[in-house]
Amino acid sequence: MLHGYLNQAQVWVAESKAQVAQAQGRVDRLLEQIALARRRMFGASSEQSDGQGHLFNEAEALALGSTEEQDLAVIPEVKDPATPKTPADRTPPRGKRAPLPTELERVEVLHDVPESERLCPCGTPMVVIGQDVSEQLDIVPMQIRVLRHVRMRYGCPDSAHPPVTAKLPPQPLPKSNASADFLAMMLTVKYVDGLPLTRFSKVLDRHNAPVPPQTLARWAIGAGQLILPLLNLARDALFEGSLLHIDETVVQVLKEKDKAPTSTSYMWVQTGGPPGKPVVIFDYDPSRSAEVPVRLLHDYRGYLMADGYTGYNKLAKTDGIERMACWAHARRRFVEASRVQPKGKRGLANEAIGLIGVLYGIERDCKKEKATDQERYLARQERSVPALAALYAWMQRTLPQVTPKSALGTALSYMRDQWSMLVRYPERGDLPIDNNRCENAIRPFVLGRKAWLFSDTVAGAKASAVIYSLIETAKANGLEPYHWLRQVLRELPAAKTVEAIEALLPWNVKAALSTKPMTETIVELEAQV
Repeated sequence: MLHGYLNQAQVWVAESKAQVAQAQGRVDRLLEQIALARRRMFGASSEQSDGQGHLFNEAEALALGSTEEQDLAVIPEVKDPATPKTPADRTPPRGKRAPLPTELERVEVLHDVPESERLCPCGTPMVVIGQDVSEQLDIVPMQIRVLRHVRMRYGCPDSAHPPVTAKLPPQPLPKSNASADFLAMMLTVKYVDGLPLTRFSKVLDRHNAPVPPQTLARWAIGAGQLILPLLNLARDALFEGSLLHIDETVVQVLKEKDKAPTSTSYMWVQTGGPPGKPVVIFDYDPSRSAEVPVRLLHDYRGYLMADGYTGYNKLAKTDGIERMACWAHARRRFVEASRVQPKGKRGLANEAIGLIGVLYGIERDCKKEKATDQERYLARQERSVPALAALYAWMQRTLPQVTPKSALGTALSYMRDQWSMLVRYPERGDLPIDNNRCENAIRPFVLGRKAWLFSDTVAGAKASAVIYSLIETAKANGLEPYHWLRQVLRELPAAKTVEAIEALLPWNVKAALSTKPMTETIVELEAQV
């Protein structure tokens, strides 16, 4: 009987220890979650590091570590275009700020010696022997004006036939009084600079040109509908490439059928395109279901780079889709795990970060050496494949040692589950190691969302998707957004053929557009008027 009591006591002790260990594990996980939540809420972030978190003391914060030498911006000397460039011209000095482009318009302000001081003490009139030239940065503030379209009318002196009136060129929004250039500036201010239309309305009001925000919003939606044909052609080009990135981010729409104003909708972003034709496409959808990427990419076949969201799994089962996973997302989880370690101590999370760093180091070396796709492929086969094997062996050894639900255990489980897709990038030299290209494309939308917070209607959200798509595609092709939008909004209303519309796609627009002096454009506009 005593033996039975002892056995029962041992069972109770074992059960108690297991319960204590389980409770301690839960406490540890909660402490990790609290530490990560506090760091996300109060810690430094990439957005704060670029000045977003210091709006009110930005000047003081940035000037604190500067010197008097930085009172001068680097303005390069204007050289003869026929003069061949030297290696020093091609590579900026190490540690120096990049000079302003030589294409900036130069306006000469002549300072002459008074005529009374041009007489030499010897009595001989002085002659010009040279010049001393210094340069200042100058800016012309936004100019708001009214274009008066005067259409001449001709008639028969005897009134025998009806009069003839000059035709008005096709306008971007015929029922509005907004010019193409006004619309281009408005879209740039909102979708590139992130200024809400309510604030832009106040800017116009200060210039004695009051336009209600509601009117600006209608113009933005109308402009989105006007440039939709360009988006359709850009989407066709997106699928011509053999690699596509996809990601999604949240957006709030206040007036959406069958959804509360506080509910979450999504902006889906895809980047890709053939060589020389980078494309960025935004698509609005109220859902984050797996059906959305299947619908958006039903005509695509090739490599697909995405994060670990399970909503992409259904798309990955499509014949011809080669699913890849993002190493930046895998690394990010180990970084979070390292932040809940005891301060000043290194652990297994740091080992993982170091091993993943080896993979990125190989990519940096290839980029530094300007390796071709074939050279990068060979470097990956020679160096990345063994590094991946070492990382896999480390993961297999470490997984049994770690609590599955801890921050480190979660990071290891994510890497294990994604492993077959994480190791795809060495298959070719042109495949990416991560999804940063798509995340960089999303960033302007995310920063703009911090300013305007939400979309009022579904129509506004869809118009934003169209405009963001074409603006980010223009930027990806090296075009200055305002200049490109101005050309599109001037010429697209008169484009009647597919060829005429295709000519306005970013990769078909001359690169000189982005650096065209404003003075030339003003002269052209005045000539049109």
